[in-house]
Amino acid sequence: MTRRGEGGPDPPTFERDRTIAIVGTPMNILVIDVGSSSLRAAVVDAAGHLHHEHRIRTPRDVPAPGLAEFDPVAIASAAGAAAEAAMAAAPPVSAVGIANQRASTVVWDRRNGEPVGPGLSWQDLRTVIECLTLQSEGLRLAPNQPATKAAHLIAAAGDIPREELCVGTLDSWLVWNLTGGAHHVTDATNAAVTGLVHNDRVVWDPAVSERLGIPDESLPRIVDSSGLLAEASTLPGSPPIAGLVGDQQGALVGAGCVRPGDVKITFGTGGMLDVCMGPGEPPPAPRGPNGTFPVVAWQQAGLPVWGIEAMMLSAGSCVEWLRELGLLERPADSHTVAAGCEHSAGVVFVPALGGLGAPHWDFGARGVFSGLTMGVERAHLVRAVLEGVAHRGVDLIEAAEADSGHHLAEPVIDGGMSANGTFVQALADASGRRIRVAGELECTALGAAYLAGLAVGAWEGWDQVASLRAPRAVFEPRSPLDREQWRRALRSASSWHEDLSAVSF
Repeated sequence: MTRRGEGGPDPPTFERDRTIAIVGTPMNILVIDVGSSSLRAAVVDAAGHLHHEHRIRTPRDVPAPGLAEFDPVAIASAAGAAAEAAMAAAPPVSAVGIANQRASTVVWDRRNGEPVGPGLSWQDLRTVIECLTLQSEGLRLAPNQPATKAAHLIAAAGDIPREELCVGTLDSWLVWNLTGGAHHVTDATNAAVTGLVHNDRVVWDPAVSERLGIPDESLPRIVDSSGLLAEASTLPGSPPIAGLVGDQQGALVGAGCVRPGDVKITFGTGGMLDVCMGPGEPPPAPRGPNGTFPVVAWQQAGLPVWGIEAMMLSAGSCVEWLRELGLLERPADSHTVAAGCEHSAGVVFVPALGGLGAPHWDFGARGVFSGLTMGVERAHLVRAVLEGVAHRGVDLIEAAEADSGHHLAEPVIDGGMSANGTFVQALADASGRRIRVAGELECTALGAAYLAGLAVGAWEGWDQVASLRAPRAVFEPRSPLDREQWRRALRSASSWHEDLSAVSF
């Protein structure tokens, strides 16, 4: 039997017979973007602008510390409602693109489409012990990956025959619902981070799925990120689903970072740096010596375009923490408060409220203020927090350069913190590089739209995609920040909890 994603004849699709009748006319792309706490649908026009956005809250449930669940049925319902609202307000759409949280996992019964339990968010850590046990067997998986989440949900599925179960990330779940259960697929960007594929190619690894008790029949077929994939038969007009992409790779494409060496950093609750490496051989290891990970940036015509990714665990969450302490009325106030002083008066903040990501991966590290004196005021503390996040952003750039062996292009940044001028200037100063602020605050939806639009001829190619959106602002470095002082502070934040610092995934 040919395994899904390993070649062989594809199941029947509509793409050979379908003609896009509106070639030569302006095209509009519907995009559905699933975030951690809300889902939005919007329409992207030929100039790459978002219109008619409809957002629906999809809050997660935290039944206990370390657990994070969501209602898959509510997600699917919100996707349908938001999509129909956006389509009703816009001209006809030519295709649909979907962007999603890559590791959030759903298992459902293919016979009736009902989930067998709650969806497990990418933030859910209930399988930590299982991951450590598997690591002792030589199988290195992280609790934020779908592999052990899927195994947990399958084990809890009761007497449902395992061959009748479907395993998927949120792209798979939405495609299943939008096609009325006709298609069970995932794209290469999502599949590559599940922990269930080979390290050197994007096909399912039967040894891993067998060890975890995940049936071959449960896994989705791996498809391109850009291509005619299926008809969204539950939406008006049954537009083709033509773009699927994980959120960070969507932001990479949406920021126009589509040439080798292009880099984007998304500063949201945490921080995610992604580099486009180009086609060819994948990065050589599942984790680089400087803590970066290989990813598929996108896949087109069966050809993966590779990338690497680096992560910081705390970014905007540190600014939200200042608000919770009463130092800010709103997180957005951090810009004006920090701008009230020219420097941090020697205060350095290490944003390790939940540990450190690349290049250190120290889960036992904790946040630290150093250099405090009686002369330190509120503005100095706020500025120190923004500068600390900027220093961590530079750590990610340096880690990606070291692991990739390439000097990276000028970073493009998006996410909530990209609207904070004091922070962006600190990033330019700490890095000594020009920083370009993306034209959209959040680029994920644009990336899904561009991938779908390329598949139906809305844009001619990647050069046009790269040129669609000029940066909202460009920041030049002015006053260098002290990186050696930062490194000293960083060392003081490390290994506060040695047992957690010893854990590595």
